[in-house]
Amino acid sequence: MASALPAAGAGYGFTRRAMGPLAGFATGTAVLIEYAIAPAAIAVFIGGYVEALGLFGVANAWPVYLVCYLVFIGIHLWGVGEALRVMFVITGVAMVALLAFVLGMIPQFEVSNLFDIEPTGAAGASAFLPFGYAGVLGAFVFGIWFFLAIEGVPLAAEEARDPKRDMPRGIIAGMTVLLVTAACMLVLAPGGAGASTLADSENPLPEALRAAYGGNTALADFVNYVGLAGLIASFFSIIYAYSRQLFALSRAGYLPRWLSVTGRRKTPYMALIVPGSIGFLLAATVADGDQLINIAVFGATVSYALMMIAHIVLRRREPGLVRPYRTPGGIFTTGVAWCSPWPRWSRRSSWTWSGRPSPPGSS
Repeated sequence: MASALPAAGAGYGFTRRAMGPLAGFATGTAVLIEYAIAPAAIAVFIGGYVEALGLFGVANAWPVYLVCYLVFIGIHLWGVGEALRVMFVITGVAMVALLAFVLGMIPQFEVSNLFDIEPTGAAGASAFLPFGYAGVLGAFVFGIWFFLAIEGVPLAAEEARDPKRDMPRGIIAGMTVLLVTAACMLVLAPGGAGASTLADSENPLPEALRAAYGGNTALADFVNYVGLAGLIASFFSIIYAYSRQLFALSRAGYLPRWLSVTGRRKTPYMALIVPGSIGFLLAATVADGDQLINIAVFGATVSYALMMIAHIVLRRREPGLVRPYRTPGGIFTTGVAWCSPWPRWSRRSSWTWSGRPSPPGSS
């Protein structure tokens, strides 16, 4: 859909074309909730890393949240080209940290470490599923968090040189990187340190290295410092995404027009500042990343379901629509995708795992 209907509204535009203005508004609102809340959760995790490192003598994390929003919204206000270049560099640094972590944990990996959580009395509990069937549902929230915001790539369609070609390539490349890195983090972190060791971790990757090697190491310090880039990359990219979604909804008349006003550098400054202010207040007042994750993932799940329906409807109603990229499996694949997200969101996911996940969109 991103290649056939390239626009800054992305999912909102797809569902509006397929099912009308109300469906478009519902999808756009769900995406906006997701993208406005997710940076607040990431800011909380960044604050946790900074406190764990003892940087700047920080005892209360809210100044960290404020600095994150001020600096990275400021870069986006500077210009989209500058913002995307900075985002690319930060993501590259994060990938170096992930590669270093993977190479360091492979020699320490033991299958038994994956199953060292004592089974509870929950229904279906076992060594493989220590929290039972309910634990599976709760853990799916964090599974979505591994990939959350990758669907934001189509929001850059209007800035792409050739969206019909660039959108499929960008999305497929991004999903491939996420699939590989998420699998490595999911298996190697608990496989080297023990799943129980990371259950309540505020900064799981460096703690996994310290547990695996029996103490602090230069590699753990490196991953701790450089690993912040992964969180920053996610934070930075989702700011871009929420500004484009809010801009598109405002431009279409769903929201006040002043939210789509652009400045001298052609950036939608109100669409950057307003959600950023809300996100900072949420991070400072809630200060619980897990709760914020639940809200963000719920918004994401609603938007995913509506976009899947839009794809099916467009394939039925507009078979002649020019589609530079066609989904393998067609509506069967989309039907499977539509069914899969609904059991994944659990209001009480923290029953199953209270650790801190890898950042969305960067794993």
